Amino acid sequence: MNKTVEERIEELREIIRQHDYNYHVLAQPTISDFEYDKLMQELIDLEKAHPHLITPDSPTQRVGSDLTKEFKPVQHTTPMLSLANTYNEDELYDFDRRVKEGLPASEKIEYVCELKIDGVSVSLIYNDGKLAVAATRGDGITGEDITPNVKTIKSVPLSINKKILSAYNLSNFEVRGEIYMEIEAFNKLNQERELLGERTFANPRNSTAGTIKLQDPKIVAKRPLKIFLYYLFSDELKSNSQYENLQLMEKLGFPVNKNYKLCSNMKEVIEFCKAWEEKRDDLPYEIDGVVIKVNSLAQQKVLGTIAKSPRWAVAFKFKAKQITTKLKKVIWQVGRLGTLTPVAELEPVFLAGSTISRATLHNFDEIKRKDIREGDTVLIEKGGDVIPKVVSVIISKRSKDSKELLPPKFCPVCGSKLYRPEGEVAIYCENNLCPAQIRGRLLHFASRGAMDIEGLGEALINLFVDMNFLHSYSDIYNLKNRRAELINIERLGEKSVDNLINAIEKSKEKSFEKVLFALGIRYVGAGAAKKIAEHFLSIDALMKATEEEIESIHEIGPSISKSIIRYFSEKKNRDEIEKLRQAGLKFEMEKPKKTLYKFAGKTFVLTGTLSSMTRDEAKDKIISLGGNVTSTVSKNTNYVVVGENPGSKLDKAQKLNVTILSEEEFLKMLSNK
Repeated sequence: MNKTVEERIEELREIIRQHDYNYHVLAQPTISDFEYDKLMQELIDLEKAHPHLITPDSPTQRVGSDLTKEFKPVQHTTPMLSLANTYNEDELYDFDRRVKEGLPASEKIEYVCELKIDGVSVSLIYNDGKLAVAATRGDGITGEDITPNVKTIKSVPLSINKKILSAYNLSNFEVRGEIYMEIEAFNKLNQERELLGERTFANPRNSTAGTIKLQDPKIVAKRPLKIFLYYLFSDELKSNSQYENLQLMEKLGFPVNKNYKLCSNMKEVIEFCKAWEEKRDDLPYEIDGVVIKVNSLAQQKVLGTIAKSPRWAVAFKFKAKQITTKLKKVIWQVGRLGTLTPVAELEPVFLAGSTISRATLHNFDEIKRKDIREGDTVLIEKGGDVIPKVVSVIISKRSKDSKELLPPKFCPVCGSKLYRPEGEVAIYCENNLCPAQIRGRLLHFASRGAMDIEGLGEALINLFVDMNFLHSYSDIYNLKNRRAELINIERLGEKSVDNLINAIEKSKEKSFEKVLFALGIRYVGAGAAKKIAEHFLSIDALMKATEEEIESIHEIGPSISKSIIRYFSEKKNRDEIEKLRQAGLKFEMEKPKKTLYKFAGKTFVLTGTLSSMTRDEAKDKIISLGGNVTSTVSKNTNYVVVGENPGSKLDKAQKLNVTILSEEEFLKMLSNK
């Protein structure tokens, strides 16, 4: 191979990467579009002539040609937690007090304030300095692989400069941030869609969320997506603070929002929040608040997290934007658990980037407290600039025709008598066969976070309910007996039906905690289901449990325990569980194996691509057997597992005389008793 060609290709890549950074991150281009296009064309021509030199991180490989048929699940090594919200100074001072109570009195506390971008969260994983995986937040534990789509965002570096990585002894790391659209670009996109007769988007965030899940990266590349990164993590990293990490990300070439500040006390934090609430409309993109983080990473570790959010960070939400309009009618919607929610139908009005025609009224007590009537002029706002709600009635504009509202006595969908538990504000339809509940419950049961039945989405569930094929969860597992009927349904066909039946069969492999969550017991979310399953180990033990026994589990309170007891007191629910058990679903945890801790005290490093499993799967297996997995080889490493195309870790392991395992040897270790 002529080395000068190889050198020129690498030289062109570095030049183009630098110009991409100048243009898309710094907004300071140093060459014309014509000159840039000439460099790119030269690189394209050289790679076409020498295709074996094309690499995934080349600037020519940003836009893939293959359609994404499915978005594969990605397990987050560190959960992508949501933030607790604050809305005023007192709540910020409460946060400050809790932080101080959680740390030694002698420690100095600093906070980093960052603008809260109204976008879509994403995780970017780099291996050996190259973008390997981009994933959505998902449920915080498991996201979806959107790598081809994220690669089209030109401000996302496909690889990091080797000299900079070497300077920080960094190769494998994760960054997180928000993908967003600027307001002007979003408006232009909507104008173009309107001219083409296509449906317009409600707001920049919804447009962004829809775009990153498109199947064709070529279409994604045409959408004006941008990104800001705000989080950096690596086992190799020696930084001490969030402030240092933000600066390091800038040096690595990532677009970081410049409007961050290091504050020495809560007074400075509040001044920052107030200033940006005033200036928010001056920005070219939408923000809905400020994120406040404890600066010290060591202090963050001490403070830790609660179930869904970190104790060391909080969001300050700006006041919602408000406007008045007329409330035409109130309708009652039935949720998947039978909860009735009043919804106001409004005269359409434009507010905070989208047209509002409906708003939540929460519950009947709220209607009564605010004296809301049909025909009233009402003040509405977007709570957190997302969900519209009715704030109050403009009494001075009330007409004689306004109609006082009464609580419903019967379900608007099935006509069943409604139930309101003592001490609760919610009204429920108790009929589990109510069509609204059947659809909602089935959709929840089949969803990704529950049984994950691919292909059984809202459209098919609605169709099967209408055809009387589905009345309960167990009916799903009898669909295989209707194969001939399903094949004859228009737009389904033999292949689609067989794929669906296979997906239903595959769902039987889901763990007890997933099945428990899928049952849709009121108040039992994914986190609670996991804790309960791990405590009781089987559905039979749970069904026999008392409220006190259930509440003995950390963070499981009376609402959950009472709901569980009520659920299992219903014979039809117990009968349904038996049907699901007969269908083959798992209602107990696997018994611990004797070899559970055979890797206790052993440290593993994984390098290269494994053919039999992903790195995350290998990591899970090691941890389940008591071992530890790190990303850096040191004298304390016991084993380095080597797959295809291993990186520099193999060389380091050989120098340190660390035991090297092939994939075959590793699998043998896993299977040995």
